Amino acid sequence: MLIRFGYVAHALDLWEASPQKTLTFARWSKLGSEERKLRLEEVTRKNLEHTIRALHYNIAHEIDIYRMSSSIVPLATHMEVPWDYIKPFKELYQEIGELVKKHKLRTSFHPNQFTLFTSDKGHVTENAVRDMEYHYALAEAMGLEKMIHINIHVGGAYGDKKNAVARFHDNLRKLPNHIKAQMTLENDDKTYTATETLEICEKENIPMMFDYHHFAANHEDDESLEGLLPRIFQTWAGKEYVPKVHVSSPKSEQAFRSHAEYVDVDFLMPFLTELKNIGQPIDFMVEAKGKDLALRRLVEEISAIRGVRRVKGAAVEW
Repeated sequence: MLIRFGYVAHALDLWEASPQKTLTFARWSKLGSEERKLRLEEVTRKNLEHTIRALHYNIAHEIDIYRMSSSIVPLATHMEVPWDYIKPFKELYQEIGELVKKHKLRTSFHPNQFTLFTSDKGHVTENAVRDMEYHYALAEAMGLEKMIHINIHVGGAYGDKKNAVARFHDNLRKLPNHIKAQMTLENDDKTYTATETLEICEKENIPMMFDYHHFAANHEDDESLEGLLPRIFQTWAGKEYVPKVHVSSPKSEQAFRSHAEYVDVDFLMPFLTELKNIGQPIDFMVEAKGKDLALRRLVEEISAIRGVRRVKGAAVEW
């Protein structure tokens, strides 16, 4: 069983390399018209350049899995800030896409928790569609629109989960099919369990992004890894990539849902053991606060397990 590892957006081992520098609407509002444009372009260009730095870092360390920042473009979906965030950076987008394709990297986006399709308020759904369109536009500019997955959560329950799920299916029809084709859905740590998320994925033909930490924090007594994982992996059948999952561990017992700086291998062992029993090749997205540093430590610690062999910088064979 091959396990590859990736991390989220910011390579902490690089100096001053955040790909998610911001420009708030409040700050933008105080600028003159020309300065607004210059500042938007300056921040976006820097974020794209830092994304390229991260990709080169990943290539050097043989890290094949990478989640790009959703905040590359400041104010991209703000209704009062219409601006062209594609054409001025065409060459940078193309450079990113070429690096990804040349080195066979697996990339993704993860919009924030407000991108959801369960609300009964029309403007919330409209904003969700707009945000998904923004992420797809970035992927398209990179030439990766058929390769990048855009991962979201189901959303809120609003006191009536059955009706919220029904709204999810109805509201999702407003999302263009070519964008829906790049979607994945993730179980969350408070509301929608792995089983509930899986049932939605199966009905909508959407691959499920299983989060083990969320499963540990939010599951029913009759839910088991043994029963869930084969069905979850089946949602990836016929796709270009192997199943992908999120791994992290609790910050503490008191702050169980919060991500720790690094990943506790002992916390992962039940999951790792079941994966080994199934033998499914899989990709891990490390969501620890330590990002690439946590990834590298986790690879080393899993490599030390009897029967595990490290086969490249961020991949092991078990």
